[in-house]
Amino acid sequence: MSEPTGGRGSGAEVQHGGSPGRSRGSSRGGDRVMVPEADFTSYYGRPIVKAAPWERDIAYYLFTGGVAAGSSLLAGGADLTDRPGLRRAGRIGSLVALLLSVVALVHDLGKPSRFLNMLRVVKLTSPMSVGTWILSLHAPFAGLASAAELVGMLPARWQRGPVRLLLRLGRPAGLVGAVTAPPLAAYTAVLLSDTATPAWHSAYEELPFVFCGSAAAASGGWAMATAPVAEAGPARAFAVGGAAVELLMAHRMESSMGLSAETLHTGKAGTLIRASKVLTAAGAAGALLGGRSRLLSVVSGTALMAGSLCTRLGVYEAGLASANDPKYTVVPQRERVERGEQVRYQG
Repeated sequence: MSEPTGGRGSGAEVQHGGSPGRSRGSSRGGDRVMVPEADFTSYYGRPIVKAAPWERDIAYYLFTGGVAAGSSLLAGGADLTDRPGLRRAGRIGSLVALLLSVVALVHDLGKPSRFLNMLRVVKLTSPMSVGTWILSLHAPFAGLASAAELVGMLPARWQRGPVRLLLRLGRPAGLVGAVTAPPLAAYTAVLLSDTATPAWHSAYEELPFVFCGSAAAASGGWAMATAPVAEAGPARAFAVGGAAVELLMAHRMESSMGLSAETLHTGKAGTLIRASKVLTAAGAAGALLGGRSRLLSVVSGTALMAGSLCTRLGVYEAGLASANDPKYTVVPQRERVERGEQVRYQG
C-alpha cells in the first residue's frame, strides 16, 4: 500500500505519528498542525469506486446496438412508405449490427450460457435485466425480418412453401422490431448511468438522449451509404435529426456533469469526443448539402457512423477514467455537503 500523499499545502509543517503539539526537530513546541486537511488524495491515491469490469467489447456493443435499433426503426418506416431499397438497407444493417452485438456481448461474458442465465429472472429495477429482455425481444423479430429480406432476393422459383411463409412474416416481424427499437437504443445509457461510475452517473439525465441521437445518426448514415439515393431522403432526415440531438444534448451533458466533465476533455476520452463532434457535424452538413449525390452520401454516411462510434468509445473511456481517480468521487460529495444537499440515500 502506498503512503498517503498528504494534504493540500501542508509541506514541512505536517508530522505523522507524534503526539499533538509536538514537532520533530523543533525546540519551541506549541500547537502545530499534525494531521493535514483531508482532500481527495487522502484515500491513499486509490480508486474509491470499482471501475466497471467490462472490456472494450462492451464499448463496441454500445455502438452496434444503437445501429441495430436505428436501422430497424428506419426499415419499418421504409416498409410502410413503400421504399424497398431503403427497407432492404435498414434490415440488412440491423442484421449485421445484431450479429456483431451478440459476438461482442458473448465475448465479454466468456460463454453464451451466461447470457442465457441472465434470462432466468426478470428484475424491473435492474437496467441490466430489463436490457437483456429488450434485446431478447427485439433480436428475433428483427432477425426474422432480415431473413425475409434476404429470401426475397432469391429467384422467384425458390420462393415456395416455407420460404413463401417467411416472406409473409417479414412485414409484421419488421414492425415489431421497429416498435422495440427505441428502448434498445436507450437502455445502454440507462445501464451506464445506474452505476456508481462518476462520469456516467452524473450524466444520467442527458446520456439516453445522446445515445438515441447517436443511434439515429449512425443508422441514418448506414442507410445513406447503402440505399438508393432516390429513396434515401428519410435516412438523411433521420441522420441529420439524430446528429443535432446528439450534439445538443452532449453539450448540455458536459455543462451539467460538474467536475466529472473533465474526463470528457482529457486523455483518450477527450480525443475521441473531439473526433466525434467533428465527424458528426461534418456528416450532418454533408447529408444536408449533398442531396442525391452518391459520393457525398457515402462519405457523409461513413462520417456519421464513425462519429457515433467515437461518441460511444469516448463515453466509455471517460467513465473508466473517472472511476480510477478518487477526486471525481470525493470532491463532488464534499461540494454537495457544503451546499447542504443529501449525500446518502435515507429510506
